[in-house]
Amino acid sequence: MRETSGRGEGRLVAVVMWLIPLAAVAAGMHHWLPKMASEHGAGIDRMLHYLLITVGGLFVTGHVVFGYFLWRFSGARRAAFRLPSVRTERKWSLIPIIALSLIAEGGVFVLGLPVWAKLYAAAPPADAVFVEVTAEQFAWNVRYPGADGKFGRTLTQLLSLSNPLGLDREDLAARDDIVLLSEIYLPVNRPARIRLRSKDVLHSFFLPHQRIKQDIVPGMTIETRFVPTETGTYEIACAELCGFGHYQMRGLVHVVSEEEFNQWLSEQSPYF
Repeated sequence: MRETSGRGEGRLVAVVMWLIPLAAVAAGMHHWLPKMASEHGAGIDRMLHYLLITVGGLFVTGHVVFGYFLWRFSGARRAAFRLPSVRTERKWSLIPIIALSLIAEGGVFVLGLPVWAKLYAAAPPADAVFVEVTAEQFAWNVRYPGADGKFGRTLTQLLSLSNPLGLDREDLAARDDIVLLSEIYLPVNRPARIRLRSKDVLHSFFLPHQRIKQDIVPGMTIETRFVPTETGTYEIACAELCGFGHYQMRGLVHVVSEEEFNQWLSEQSPYF
């Protein structure tokens, strides 16, 4: 009677082990990514889907095998003791490592490197809209170079509440710079070149719809680029916990037509 009871309990647990991955896969099949609105976004989504499928497959396989052992050997009178040979132990230790490396890391490299090259390795297009974004607790300071196409000089000793970027009034290139707070305007279907800096702590420039996420490290100037493909207003989020006001560090990206962008740019007043 005890053996029969133990077998029934084991098989019940085995069924639960088989149902868990089925429920997880059913829930994971829901499309949880936000709407894609950039040229390179398809490559990012392809890589994420690959990871979800491969990791999900390994998850299901592990549960199926574990459930089989529970179903097959539950209720046995005594545990059988089997000691594999050293060669067998090494083989079954190396096979999963090699397989996982090839499936996970190899697949990510094949799918991800072309996207990386497009965002970071290639030279910026000549017609790219150049925007500088300087993060601070808890805002995004946005600067356009103005009519001369050059960013003006900034000095740390000039930083103040009225001059958050420390623009040097004596520098001719700085006099036509356009400064905004937590808003970026970009033309659709035209490359955007974003220069990222931080005034204080680590931040992360995150555009979910454009599939852009780049950490901003104090003391470093980091660039990223993308091509917006859909007009609309999208969120800029900080994806690093940067202090007590992190939750309110939110900005907006306005993607408009080329004509609307040129009209907007002509209406902006220089900072000085």
